[in-house]
Amino acid sequence: MQRFLCDEMVVRLGKWLRAAGYDTRIASPGTEDRDLLNCAIREERILLTRDRKFLERRGATGVVFLLAGNDIRNWIAQLSQGFDIDWLYAPFSRCLICNGELKPGVGPHAQAMPDYVVRENIPCFYCSNCAKTYWKGGHVERMSRKLKLYQSMNQA
Repeated sequence: MQRFLCDEMVVRLGKWLRAAGYDTRIASPGTEDRDLLNCAIREERILLTRDRKFLERRGATGVVFLLAGNDIRNWIAQLSQGFDIDWLYAPFSRCLICNGELKPGVGPHAQAMPDYVVRENIPCFYCSNCAKTYWKGGHVERMSRKLKLYQSMNQA
C-alpha cells in the first residue's frame, strides 16, 4: 500500500488521505526541503508537493509527485490519476491529527466524551498514538460523502 508525505502546501490533501485510511505524514511548518526529501526516501513515501524546486533535487525521481493548482479537487484528480487511490480504502482508520492507527474503544479520555455518545452507546475509536477519541457523528457522514465523491471522480 502506498504511503505519503505531504509538505505544508498540501496539508488538506494529507488529511483527506488519512481520512481514506492511507498512512500519510504531514510536514511540520518550516521543515527544510532537504529534510522532507530525505524523510520520503528513508521511509519509502511519495512526497506530495506543489513546489517545483523539489524536482531539481538529486533523489527526487520516483519520490516526488508534483501537484498543480490550488484546488483540492484538482489535487484529488491528479493523485487518483497518478496512483491507484481508493478513497474508500479504509475510511476513518487513521487519526486525522497524528496519523496513528485507530483502535476500538474510548481510550484513556472516556471522561471527555459527550454524554450523548455514552448514553446512546455510539461506537468509539481512539488513536493508538495520541489517544484522541473519535466517534461517528454528523462530521463523519459529511466526510464519507466527500470520500465517495472523490472515489467517483477516480472512476470517471
